[in-house]
Amino acid sequence: MKRVIFASDFHLKFHEHESDRIRRKIILQFIDELIGNTELLVLNGDIFDLWFAWNEVIIRGYFSFLCKLSQLRKSGCKIVFIAGNHDFWFNGFLEKELDIEVYSDSYNCEVQGKRILFNHGDLFTANDLRYKIFRSAIRNPIIMSLFKILHPDLSLKIGMLLSRSSRDRKVPKALQEAKEKGLENFARKNMGKYDIVILGHSHNPKIMEFDNGTYGNCGDWIKNRSYIELINGKIFLKRYAN
Repeated sequence: MKRVIFASDFHLKFHEHESDRIRRKIILQFIDELIGNTELLVLNGDIFDLWFAWNEVIIRGYFSFLCKLSQLRKSGCKIVFIAGNHDFWFNGFLEKELDIEVYSDSYNCEVQGKRILFNHGDLFTANDLRYKIFRSAIRNPIIMSLFKILHPDLSLKIGMLLSRSSRDRKVPKALQEAKEKGLENFARKNMGKYDIVILGHSHNPKIMEFDNGTYGNCGDWIKNRSYIELINGKIFLKRYAN
């Protein structure tokens, strides 16, 4: 049986420090090991720390990763990409050039007899009104159109500032716990309709069993190198050791 893999929060950067280059190399190794033995890879948001595709331009720093995804797709693996809070400005490149399925919010499917719901999870954290207002504004089509008409170098500099503000914001422990509870509550509400709910965003890898289903959080690749694998209808939390 071929593998079914769910991952999120790679936070790949196009302009990186040494630690970012090391992480990208490890992620490329991980994807390379999926080629030829994987039937489905779901990338559940924040794969890129910043993503934007112009009509005729792509970001050079992501070229090696995009090539690796292309190799994986050509090997017969279906790839699904779900927008996160860092990578949501899509313009057809992933779909048209790499044959990747892209979803702006949620994705659901039935695999190995299990009904599974995927969402990055950023809308379901509790007590984070500031972010929800920011999310609504930054996804506005007018803002996207403005980015398109700017020179790509300038657009990326602005985007880096927005990304850094979102990523580096310090979250008090009480708020972090409330955000975790919001993700768990969303998963619990969807049990029964779905057998498994997979989220990301919190960078906290976990699997929780409820009476009528299972919640899994993919974690991240900044600290944990964690991902989820579906084996015979059951999810397992794994960490990439290489």
